[in-house]
Amino acid sequence: MDGIIIINKPQNCTSHDIVYKVKKILNKKVGHTGTLDPMATGVLPLLIGKGTLCSKYLIEHDKIYKVTLQLGKKTDTADEEGNIIEERKVEKDILKKENVLKAIKQCEGEQIQTPPIYSAIKVKGKKLYEYARQGKEVEIPKRKINIYKIELLNINEENLQIEFSVHCSKGTYIRSLCEDLAKKLGNIGYMAKLERTRVGQFDIKNSITIEELEKDYKNNSKQENIKRIENIDNQESLKLELPYIIPVEKIFEKNEKVELSKYKLKLFLNGVKITSNNLDGVYRVYCDKKFIGTGIIKEKLLKRDVII
Repeated sequence: MDGIIIINKPQNCTSHDIVYKVKKILNKKVGHTGTLDPMATGVLPLLIGKGTLCSKYLIEHDKIYKVTLQLGKKTDTADEEGNIIEERKVEKDILKKENVLKAIKQCEGEQIQTPPIYSAIKVKGKKLYEYARQGKEVEIPKRKINIYKIELLNINEENLQIEFSVHCSKGTYIRSLCEDLAKKLGNIGYMAKLERTRVGQFDIKNSITIEELEKDYKNNSKQENIKRIENIDNQESLKLELPYIIPVEKIFEKNEKVELSKYKLKLFLNGVKITSNNLDGVYRVYCDKKFIGTGIIKEKLLKRDVII
């Protein structure tokens, strides 16, 4: 049971809470490729077992979010969990579709973004939100991001809310984007809701909730125990397989592959570099058509990387 599982994170719990629960359910090593704010919901890819060895290849993914912007109010945290520090009247013209679409267009593209003070970015060894809670001023480091596309989903004139989806690069703070969009509309605002619907190749339609995982795992475990009893004289190992765990091999399905002989495989696994005429890059490694893991070719030499 090694690979990736896509959890649909509920609201009001941390990513670390989810990691702990999945670790307890599966009794396996579990890691994540990036966190979600407690108030956010949606896609949280978790690395299971030897899948944790792949984390370095899964942290640079772009993301897609479904967002609700609340106009007319500003909070100290830039989301609904903060204290309201400013209120402003929202004129009807602001919520005209053509105005909203124009402002959205201005938010797209490469740009330098200032993250919110209530974030986990470290400055001089302390997280920004620690400075904020202590009332201390600190220079917030700006970062280069890319907003690939924003799509308007709905305008709620009664509640003064704008709902949109955004496709963005790693490191983008949606709370800051909401404040920027409100500013371009000539008003103030904060992020009222946030759902992550996609991280790289991992889509919410392939996700599972913690409750579903726990129930399914228990059911599969019972069936597996029955199989083991029925095959007690059979020395062949029976493995518990869960259909929603994405195997490591699939993560690298777009990478080229190399086939090794049993002799070269032994050398490869012992850390010996193998001569190869392939171009530099990360490759899937096979022996007798069985997936072994990944290897890195550099300057005509193949060395071991992630071994499954």
